[in-house]
Amino acid sequence: MTAYWIAHVTVTDPVAYADYQTLAPAAFAAHGGRFLARGGTSEVLEGPELSRHVVIEFPTLDAAKACYASDAYQRAKHSRVTAAIVHVVIVDGLPGSPANA
Repeated sequence: MTAYWIAHVTVTDPVAYADYQTLAPAAFAAHGGRFLARGGTSEVLEGPELSRHVVIEFPTLDAAKACYASDAYQRAKHSRVTAAIVHVVIVDGLPGSPANA
């Protein structure tokens, strides 16, 4: 079943964050990840203001977890530790949704 990686990000150092943006996509692709939303225009309706929102679709929950645990992603993550405040959640898709049909 499809799973989604949802990240809410506040970038504190755009130059250092650019390194993460260069490294991370290869890790996502290696695990079947596909960007559905990536830092576009957004409007906060409730909760704190965050500067970026990212949604990545993975073929399975296991693939999403494996991506996060991978050496490639951990290298990318290390490059952004001081560059952003990040909240990442991985969630299963719903049975019967278009991606899972």
